[in-house]
Amino acid sequence: MTTRRAHAASAIVALGLRGVATLAVAWTGASAAFAQPVAGAPVIVNSMSAPGAEPQSLRGRWYRVPDPSPRPAVVLLHGCGGAYARDGRLSERMREYADLLTGEGWHALVLDSFTSRGERELCTQRQGARQITQADRQRDALGALEWLRAQVGVDPQRLAIVGWSHGGSTVLASTNGVWPAVAQAPVKPRAAVAFYPGCSDTLRRGYEPVTPLLMLLGGNDDWTPPGPCLELTRRTNVRAAAAAPIELHVYPGAHHGFDGTLSPRVRRDVPNGANPGQGVTVGGDPAAREDSRGRLLAFLRARLG
Repeated sequence: MTTRRAHAASAIVALGLRGVATLAVAWTGASAAFAQPVAGAPVIVNSMSAPGAEPQSLRGRWYRVPDPSPRPAVVLLHGCGGAYARDGRLSERMREYADLLTGEGWHALVLDSFTSRGERELCTQRQGARQITQADRQRDALGALEWLRAQVGVDPQRLAIVGWSHGGSTVLASTNGVWPAVAQAPVKPRAAVAFYPGCSDTLRRGYEPVTPLLMLLGGNDDWTPPGPCLELTRRTNVRAAAAAPIELHVYPGAHHGFDGTLSPRVRRDVPNGANPGQGVTVGGDPAAREDSRGRLLAFLRARLG
């Protein structure tokens, strides 16, 4: 596993209380060279339990930086495709981001919400037919934060969560103080990042952020369109009481999964999206991929130290 290094300066676009403003955040290479991390040791993480239910035991992969001082730690939340590729290996996206974060000297936990529940993926299932809900995944994320707090070498005051698509929606659900489980959670992250989440449910429910949030969106996303996320950001940030405003950046012309490496293609097997029954476009955008990683690191560095 190699240390990832940043390549350029970046900027974060913040929707502030008075409208749209640009906040420049400079960043350079990885802050330091750390000893080789543990390459995804298998672990079991207990999810929070639903009222009257037993905790759910979840599989995970633990990338631990063997540094003696307490280090930040980040939970990685996969999308509807699950944590694994077709060959059974951890997906390329999860491996790459675990590598990127451990290169910064941060521990990383890849949490698998599906296989312990007998599912491999949800992408091809209609929204109303899915047995795994956002409430389930919210409890998973909160349980993962509790698990991290107990690990040797983890600074419990410097935790973060990052999610993609369905996992990005989980980031919203897990940082929304409207949910009693979140408001009462004993461990809260210091930062949260959501790549192309679905924002419609959170927009309807209302959003009271318990931590600073960065959202990274594709302008041409027809699976989780950016419109609801833009409106969610506007409503959240115009409230003077918003202690943790949302920072947001939209990549014009980019599709769902813009941080991937495959060329854009239409997936006809996905029944959901902006145009149900017509499929969705998924694929990488090299410029958006590079820039979004810079924004992710700049945001986390500013909050995790």
